[in-house]
Amino acid sequence: MNIHASKINKTAISPYDYYCDGYACPGAQGNGYISVVKVATGKVEKTDDFLLDGIVAYDRAEANDAYIGQINMETASSFCGVAGQVWGYDLATADVIAKGDQKLILEAKQYDGSTLAIYDGQPLIDAGIELFGTEKNRRFPPAPGAHVICVNKSKTALRPNEGRLQAGQAYGVWCYIALSIAKDRDQAADLFIEDAGLWTRNDNPKDLKTFLEKHRAAVVWSIVACGKDHSVLYDRTYISFAYTMMKPGEIGTALTVAPYVTLARKAIPSGGFDSLNEMTLSEWVKEMGFDNR
Repeated sequence: MNIHASKINKTAISPYDYYCDGYACPGAQGNGYISVVKVATGKVEKTDDFLLDGIVAYDRAEANDAYIGQINMETASSFCGVAGQVWGYDLATADVIAKGDQKLILEAKQYDGSTLAIYDGQPLIDAGIELFGTEKNRRFPPAPGAHVICVNKSKTALRPNEGRLQAGQAYGVWCYIALSIAKDRDQAADLFIEDAGLWTRNDNPKDLKTFLEKHRAAVVWSIVACGKDHSVLYDRTYISFAYTMMKPGEIGTALTVAPYVTLARKAIPSGGFDSLNEMTLSEWVKEMGFDNR
């Protein structure tokens, strides 16, 4: 039996008052899940154990910006399907998206000749920070020790104190995340594309940023190609990157991640879970009382 997506229960409420939880964990209310978008980096001064240094750099990337620290991250493939919704797009819509005020940063042709509009993903990144909070000001982060399925990729590298770079070493690390919204979300999934890499050309952050701005085209090509493979057309794409340059003797990690979560009970507005579909992010922030902090 083909169940139309509009009839699927997308409610996604965790069993915790102040913590979000991983999708499909016990005690959740509803069949749905929420995708939250994040890109971040972390650095640490090298000790005598590269493995441990990499763990700390990765941990700092999890803690920086939208706080998703202390979770058991489980890797999934890259789709937000018919039971899913995107925080900052479907739920508590970022104001600039709700108003339609964003400017195009790129366009691409899809397999049928239609145009795919590419927008800056920063509003979705900011929405994740508003939901989870930061390490110093936590709001509704994933529960400590939660098992959280995530879209994720990362790169970790050392910048040596001196001498030429060798394999696995770099001046900087970077990552990309792109979310493409399907035109027919009743019959197709939204697509995540993640990319991450090392910067080995020089120690000039302006050159790295220029490379990443040009690299958008390659990320967008992969979106169009994946859409063609599955006969899926996309309405729009949101794309963002993060990067960091290491100092000599530092290890850096770049992390692109989108956790699939259920929403903390205290994060539900007075109108109920479904009212989030009618709210802007600023309205949600105001109802939660965060704008007064």
